[in-house]
Amino acid sequence: MEIRKEQSGAQPGQVEQRDLEEINALSKGELKAEDVYVFSLRLCDNEVDRDFQRFDREALERLGELFVGKSGLFDHQWSAEGQTARIYRTEVYREDGAVTAAGDGLYYLKGWAYMLRSDKNADLIAEIEAGIKKEVSVGCSVAECVCSICGSTAPCEHVPGRSYGGKLCYQELRHPTDAYEWSFVAVPAQREAGVLKKRWGANGEKRPSGAQWETLCREAELGRRYLKELRSEVVKLAMLSDDTLDGALFGGIADKLEEPELLELRRVYRRRAKARFCPEPQLRSAAAAGKQNGDEGAFLV
Repeated sequence: MEIRKEQSGAQPGQVEQRDLEEINALSKGELKAEDVYVFSLRLCDNEVDRDFQRFDREALERLGELFVGKSGLFDHQWSAEGQTARIYRTEVYREDGAVTAAGDGLYYLKGWAYMLRSDKNADLIAEIEAGIKKEVSVGCSVAECVCSICGSTAPCEHVPGRSYGGKLCYQELRHPTDAYEWSFVAVPAQREAGVLKKRWGANGEKRPSGAQWETLCREAELGRRYLKELRSEVVKLAMLSDDTLDGALFGGIADKLEEPELLELRRVYRRRAKARFCPEPQLRSAAAAGKQNGDEGAFLV
């Protein structure tokens, strides 16, 4: 899944020897202090955000490793022309006295970035110094999204933002797998609600609200149950129709089929099963019974 977290905090800093060593480890040419402008920024934290999601502490540590060397852009526009700066160092900090909505200590990932002092970057440097360019957003991928109530990594009955037994439901983002980039964003975001995610659908539709999401999950579960029962029925009918079929093999094939194919197979195998097991009548007509020799016809039922 792709996650974008938005936080504020780009702060200008002084170029020290340690900075130059780490910057030159990323650059091809040898840069000097007068060649670069450095600043620090708050990338993301472990607070529960407005979408009721948050990174866990281990995720922040891993993101710190992944973001070293990543480029800074504008508004997540993936273009080489938009590259403005690069992160050369990260550290996770504890914010003294601060507690998250989940009840634990607040930690945040801090990054240090550099850019070249050039005519092209002069205006951007001035805007950072003036506090105009301040908010940043990060783009990354995580392997797991865990429900805080039941620990499930799959869609469950719990709705983020609701409380269950006095415990807030939120989704915890764990095990980052990649960090794409970080961007200066146009819309400021408060620290406790600093979230910017990629639009939910392929066509740009917004993520459903809590009630809508709950309804969609319930309907999806009904659909999964219906397909499971339909596949099971098709397999049983096929086995009744043809003794030579391998049930396990045919079941694996049925698992890959969708409703239209399953309905057609059900129609075909129902007809074959009916033809194969058409019952013989127990009561015969009087004419047929009369053809029996002697008194044996009296005992036919």
